[in-house]
Amino acid sequence: MAVTGGAEKRILILCVDRDDDLGKKAGIKTPVLGREENLNAAIALALRDPEEPDANAIFEGVRVYDRLYGERKSNEIFQVATITGSEFGGISADRKLVTELNEVLEKFKANEVILVTDGYSDEAVLPLIESRVPVSSVRRIVVRHSKSIEETAALFTRYLKILLEHPRYSRIVLGLPGLLLIILSILSVFNLLYYYWIAFLMVLGIYLFYKGFGIDKYFKNVYQWIKEYSPPPLPVQIANFSALTAFICVTIGIFLGWNGAVAEIKTFPQNIGGWAALVPALTGGFIGSSIDLIIVGVCVLLFGRAVKWYFERDIRLLRTAVIVSVIIWSRQIFVETSEILKNPELSYERLIFSIIIGVLIAIATILIVFVIYRTFHDFFKGKEEQIEEFGEEG
Repeated sequence: MAVTGGAEKRILILCVDRDDDLGKKAGIKTPVLGREENLNAAIALALRDPEEPDANAIFEGVRVYDRLYGERKSNEIFQVATITGSEFGGISADRKLVTELNEVLEKFKANEVILVTDGYSDEAVLPLIESRVPVSSVRRIVVRHSKSIEETAALFTRYLKILLEHPRYSRIVLGLPGLLLIILSILSVFNLLYYYWIAFLMVLGIYLFYKGFGIDKYFKNVYQWIKEYSPPPLPVQIANFSALTAFICVTIGIFLGWNGAVAEIKTFPQNIGGWAALVPALTGGFIGSSIDLIIVGVCVLLFGRAVKWYFERDIRLLRTAVIVSVIIWSRQIFVETSEILKNPELSYERLIFSIIIGVLIAIATILIVFVIYRTFHDFFKGKEEQIEEFGEEG
């Protein structure tokens, strides 16, 4: 064995199973690191499927490791590993390959990789590996078959079995034609065969649209999100539900306000001046019919936030109490305003009285909230600027 000094070279013989036959067929968790571990993994996969090319690729990786280890120099360290992707291919397979490659490189910090593949995934795998560690050699393993008719038929049968049993391909080979045959039989029963080509083109178009725009991946992501969804804390749920309820109340209130405004139109004016004269009555009708639900919606929204701020011990809870009390009384002010807009001859005394009462209620609520704050000061964890709003020093 030759012995040569120099910088240490850590060489990784890397086997790649992009469609995860190792995990799917043999149930082996990856990445697989080490000679004995890879040899056992290859044996397990070969026992499950003797025709599996990935098993041959792993055997080749072990063989390359043994040969290079026997010829190693003093500054060379070798290791063999196997990483896998996903049976779904595409982005999910690449992401899993990268994750497992990073895991292998954390355990064996290689500065050179010898790639061993079954020859079908080099173009997809090479850039992923070369972006992280240089690839010095690529070993492709292609299983040789006899040219005889019997073995050609066996090979054809094998790939036909994959097309029929693999879910990824059987949807196209069996599922789509099966659906078209069902449509054909149904149309035959009702003597509507002349519609078959329309149905055929429609089904084919829907399928192409479905696959072309990646709608299947979108639904898969939605399903994954629903499966992994973790609901927010209860206070946040209450706040979100109150916001939705408030939106519904306000929307219905606006609709009722529109109907109330339309009800004020006795006769349709023929010019702009006539419409301008109707503006106060229309506004009054809108306010009078919509204000109740709008006030309820706003109060529900603030109530939901108040519950959230209570659990968070946020000082904005007290400010919200003041706002809610003012909004509730503002309903009376809006009602009086609506009546005056619809009938300008009414007295303004009730409106003025409502405004004065509203101001007094606001002042009283602020004083009550101030007392509550002084009493339960330790309950809140407000910031300095929030405390200063209540007249306290930092």
